[in-house]
Amino acid sequence: MKVDLFDFHLPEELIAQVPLLDRESSRLMVLNKETGEIAHETFKQITNYLKPGDCLVLNDTKVLPARLFGNKDGTGAKIEVLLLKQQETDSWETLVKPAKRIKEGSVIVFGDGKLKAVCTGVLEHGGRILDFSYEGIFYEVLDELGTMPLPPYIKEQLDDQDRYQTVFARERGSAAAPTAGLHFTDQLLEKIKEMGVHIAFITLHVGLGTFRPVSVDDIDNHDMHSEFYQMTADTAQILNQVRSAGGRIITVGTTSTRTLETIATRHDGVFQEESGWTSIFIHPGYEFKGIDGMITNFHLPKSTLIMLVSALSNREHVLHAYETAVLEKYRFFSFGDAMLII
Repeated sequence: MKVDLFDFHLPEELIAQVPLLDRESSRLMVLNKETGEIAHETFKQITNYLKPGDCLVLNDTKVLPARLFGNKDGTGAKIEVLLLKQQETDSWETLVKPAKRIKEGSVIVFGDGKLKAVCTGVLEHGGRILDFSYEGIFYEVLDELGTMPLPPYIKEQLDDQDRYQTVFARERGSAAAPTAGLHFTDQLLEKIKEMGVHIAFITLHVGLGTFRPVSVDDIDNHDMHSEFYQMTADTAQILNQVRSAGGRIITVGTTSTRTLETIATRHDGVFQEESGWTSIFIHPGYEFKGIDGMITNFHLPKSTLIMLVSALSNREHVLHAYETAVLEKYRFFSFGDAMLII
């Protein structure tokens, strides 16, 4: 299947640059996955589409303030570092700009010396292995000196760093937020629970690969990035009970979807306590084994995310919904509006 089949025209002004003050006030497009019928709501009206016995699955990953700005020791050259993956306690795989200034043995200083890093390895595409030294607790230093690694299509500065975190974020490790979860407040989640809807949590640490464009012409040739996931025994038990009782499993975001489908695929539709790495690539033709519906934001043209969404409904319904979203001036991407596919 050709990647161009998932293209659509998106005016740049529809890319949301800042979050709304009220998380619940985002718009919500509801797409019937079978018929393609569309309804327009606000996000707080999601309760109209949930039923007692359903289960919402949320990704509780927490975004690290993983972008650091420092200076090369000795020359004072400005260096930007993005933390990607922890190798050992104080050793991280990173992206460095400008990478040509940082070679093995180079030292970068952050925050007047509160944090230092020495380059111990050179990787391709600007990648570097950095070993950090500091006084105290690394994550406290990072909270003080780091900034949120906002997606490349967001040009505005974020005044409140917590607006790029979900209200239920608790497991540190993501380079990007699971943005479908940004629409929920504690009050809305409590209201949903009072309806008799189960709330379950998984963890998938979102990597920067989620923003990597598809560089091949045919999706069968795309090499999907890998991300770490974890499901607890409690969540597996809730999901199996919901499925046995005939309730619907509705994931919040593509990250939760990829996690549930990875586990359900490995265990013949049954959920189990498990952790590991997933590189599952869901696109039209995929048969879902773990979920019945999904809440998600509006995604980039020709991205793996719009392909995943198209698999849950079908390509024609989804592209029509996206064309409608453009006409109705929905806000797109991380800080944008939401879609419920059910």
